[in-house]
Amino acid sequence: MSAPEVRRIGVVGLGAMGAGIAQLAVEAGYETVGLEVSDDLGRAARDRIAHFLQRKVDKERMSADERETALGRLSTTTELRTFADCDLVIEAIVEALAAKLELFSKLEEVVRPDAILATNTSALSVTEIAAAVSTPERVVGMHFFNPAPLMPLVEIVRAELSADDAVEAAFTVGERMGKRPIRCHDTPGFVVNRVLIPLLNDCIRVLDEARVSPEDLDTAMTAGAGWPMGPCTLVDLVGIDVHVHASEALYEKLREPRMAPPARIVAMKNAGLFGRKSGRGFYTYD
Repeated sequence: MSAPEVRRIGVVGLGAMGAGIAQLAVEAGYETVGLEVSDDLGRAARDRIAHFLQRKVDKERMSADERETALGRLSTTTELRTFADCDLVIEAIVEALAAKLELFSKLEEVVRPDAILATNTSALSVTEIAAAVSTPERVVGMHFFNPAPLMPLVEIVRAELSADDAVEAAFTVGERMGKRPIRCHDTPGFVVNRVLIPLLNDCIRVLDEARVSPEDLDTAMTAGAGWPMGPCTLVDLVGIDVHVHASEALYEKLREPRMAPPARIVAMKNAGLFGRKSGRGFYTYD
């Protein structure tokens, strides 16, 4: 396929990740449309983006005029057909394969034949998602990290049938968004999660085995291993429920014991202790 020059981007799902991706897109100069299931949710997402852009103005990282110009590039919708003229559509919905397959099948009916379709999945197979469309060469992974406006990495994932043009177009978008994109092939966990998830699981197991407190474990890994953030703090930030889901997805694919989420963190997830977003995890938050 010959990928188009990307001028207009669609983002499906304006939760924490999707809204962050949409913010990056408008700041990079792309006309951007974000889809939510209701007008109220779309307005709420736009308000969050406006808030974060205002914080950049307050910190003198952006002028007031630049903020208004960026917001002027953003629109929201509840209709997939609004993506008909998008050059790139980035999916950022729930991490469930069935939901993503249904969405990609519907997207194929409304976007142009040369439009690129990208998934922000962190743990599912991009190749399996691409199977939902008759033109899998247009499908790539664009795995942003949370929070997307702050984390510098984006993994550009080549599925089994991804076209070179689609991969390179996605890479160029990542660069224009100010990220440090890397190219990788579609394997469980891609690069970062394949390394990080079993490592974090090991850290959580050490809590019980070494009878160490979360505070002391975090100190051990920051002061002793040079980590910028301790493992318990990191899992609380990512979300305990998100970490458990990603661990389970990797374990299902690889059957390596280190990939399976430890019993301790599964129990925390089942109790509604999700970390920062719920107010309690390994630590308690105001």
